[in-house]
Amino acid sequence: MNPTRRVLLAGAAAATLAGCATSGTDNDNASKGNKTPENPLGVPAESALEVVIFKGGYGDDYALKAGSLYKQKFPKAAVDHKGIQRVGEVLQPRFVADSPPDVVDNSGAGRLDLATLVASGKLTDLKELLDAPSYDDPAKKVRDTLMPGVIEEGTFDGKALILNYSSVLWGIWYSKSLFAKNGWTYPKTWADMLALCEQIKGKGIAPWTWQGKYPEYINDPLISMAAKAGGFELVKAIDNLEANAWKSPAMIAAAEAIYQLAVKGYIMPGSEALSHTEAQNAWCKGQAAFIPCGSWLEGEQQAVTPAGFDMVMGTVPALTASDKLPNGAVMAASSESFLVPAKAKNPQGGLEFLRMLFSKQVSKSFVESAKALPVVNGATEGLTLTSGLGSVGEAQKAAGANIFGFRFRTWYAPLSKALDDASGELLTKRINPAQWAERVQKAADDVAKDSSVKKHRR
Repeated sequence: MNPTRRVLLAGAAAATLAGCATSGTDNDNASKGNKTPENPLGVPAESALEVVIFKGGYGDDYALKAGSLYKQKFPKAAVDHKGIQRVGEVLQPRFVADSPPDVVDNSGAGRLDLATLVASGKLTDLKELLDAPSYDDPAKKVRDTLMPGVIEEGTFDGKALILNYSSVLWGIWYSKSLFAKNGWTYPKTWADMLALCEQIKGKGIAPWTWQGKYPEYINDPLISMAAKAGGFELVKAIDNLEANAWKSPAMIAAAEAIYQLAVKGYIMPGSEALSHTEAQNAWCKGQAAFIPCGSWLEGEQQAVTPAGFDMVMGTVPALTASDKLPNGAVMAASSESFLVPAKAKNPQGGLEFLRMLFSKQVSKSFVESAKALPVVNGATEGLTLTSGLGSVGEAQKAAGANIFGFRFRTWYAPLSKALDDASGELLTKRINPAQWAERVQKAADDVAKDSSVKKHRR
């Protein structure tokens, strides 16, 4: 299951959470211990700790390792670890009742609506954790061990409320061995992509498949191409809900580029009805040459990937020769959102668990078990990376400062859903790129005009 994004829990659940706002993030009923150099966060040594982890594509071995370290340090504390699916459905009633766990990995399908949690005062400010000495090196604060931008992505109104664990890049995946066998070269421009697709089709292989039940996957190359063409200014305009940003020439051209895959018959028949795992499994079987996905793909597919498949991720090709961003620019963000609820019974224990989770020791195990990059600096030192993870690391390094990311998905769930719905229609040729832009822009305008929706700017 996709460990990063799904449609956020909204509607009645979000309204219920919003209607039960707390007065802040202080929990007067929480137990606390004495702060010492050995116990910098003042964890009560005998208090139980409840941890809820989304057990998706990344698994939960890394979180179990952090729990093991916690138990070693506080042997009298019971550690209750739950690896579950659909975190929102399970935990939403507990947040409403102010009886949440101590640590939550709020990820996956049906996760809790982050914007509503923030607005309802349901989350603990993580400043105390970020300013605490790191687990590996007491001379360094936790905040100084994290990749740039991680803290900012989880900061709302000046408070760090979320700490993401995985560093995710988005691109287009292919089999290196399949390409070598056929003498194919990964395309640098979209024109090159379409030309290569014609060659691939001639070999009796579908050039593309996609996760049709979850159109957000095809949005990633679409908005990536738009960002490359329109530059950082367009990315900010989209997130800031600026007028006609979705109707910009770069955005419409990117929609037209993706649309051509459907028009020219380059998509594997039936893809629109496939789940993410069904499409990915078909791709692993060689039924299609390309699939769009984030950098979690290798880990999610490791149980079914054939030997010698050698999957690698390529950055989304340039839309035109006059793109504002260079060809190697890549969309990236941190994901797998960890939080400590404001009404946790053991919030200090929750913070300590995260201090251990964001250590090199645990993050290295994440690299090995999940086949993904954590946000902890130096986590891959001394490790031999797999083909997929190695390609992701190379893409990140090559992009340098030309890494971009959109935030509207986190900020505005209705806009995110409208985009996904419109792109599903686009790839099945029920609407054209101009109609697609019209629909998405209307959704953005509706959010902009809705006074009940808190607005954010970057």
